[in-house]
Amino acid sequence: MTSLCGGTKVVEVTSLSAEESRVPAATTDHAQTGAVTELELRDVTVTFGGLTALSGVGLALQHGQVHGVIGPNGAGKTTLFNVACGFVRPDTGTIERAGRPVPGLRTRDLAGLGMARTLQGLGLFDRMTVLENVMVGAERHARSGFAAALLATLGSSRDEAALRERAREVLDGLGIAHHADRYPTSLPYPVRKRVALARALAADPEVLLLDEPASGLSGSEIEELGDLVRTLAGRTSVLLVEHHMDLVMRVCDHITVLDFGRVIASGPPDVVRDDPAVLAAYLGESVA
Repeated sequence: MTSLCGGTKVVEVTSLSAEESRVPAATTDHAQTGAVTELELRDVTVTFGGLTALSGVGLALQHGQVHGVIGPNGAGKTTLFNVACGFVRPDTGTIERAGRPVPGLRTRDLAGLGMARTLQGLGLFDRMTVLENVMVGAERHARSGFAAALLATLGSSRDEAALRERAREVLDGLGIAHHADRYPTSLPYPVRKRVALARALAADPEVLLLDEPASGLSGSEIEELGDLVRTLAGRTSVLLVEHHMDLVMRVCDHITVLDFGRVIASGPPDVVRDDPAVLAAYLGESVA
């Protein structure tokens, strides 16, 4: 039977220290018994006008797990990611963080929930240095706030020093500390991708949401990214939305597959890649 396929060296990141059952095409990817569920989406439905983008979708991200979300173009991956990070409010369904419901989730709530995200568009501040961009991500740990720290207002000097030190450590761990004083627009795209990741990691999140982190990268850069993502599992739980199949099969512990806004398969990579429904969705093969 045709199979969808996907090695690992170690990239050291400062302070960085993987199930499963096949589910029916509709509802929820349930948490493994006894595992700590960091983020769970249940029975999520999203419609845009007359178009149903997601229909009864669910997944559960376990502690220390890299959980991939894949599917053909238009399957609903981006919409699901946007629900998970508060960009889109679902018509129905619930979101839970560490077992607690999070009604009305918005992006401004992520840091307080111990979550951070990266986006395809990077979202870096062009008029701030790389170091300052990463300091924004570390603001969760500042008592006086990032703006006060930058302006050196009363009581903020210690925060500023701590934020800068934290940002430099993360940049160093990702191998880009030498770019700290440059502006994002002066850097190659792959380096800017790392800056965006550094900003997310600076918040020291328990849950990291990655939206197509391999987009625009070369083969060797994707391989390095895979090594990096695997090292993150000891520090944070990762929800990865990606279309590079080799990367997903290599780094993920569990994969949820969407097609036409529904879950068609869920499980470890070796199960998902040979699933008839997944093969049909990607390759157009008939399903017995």
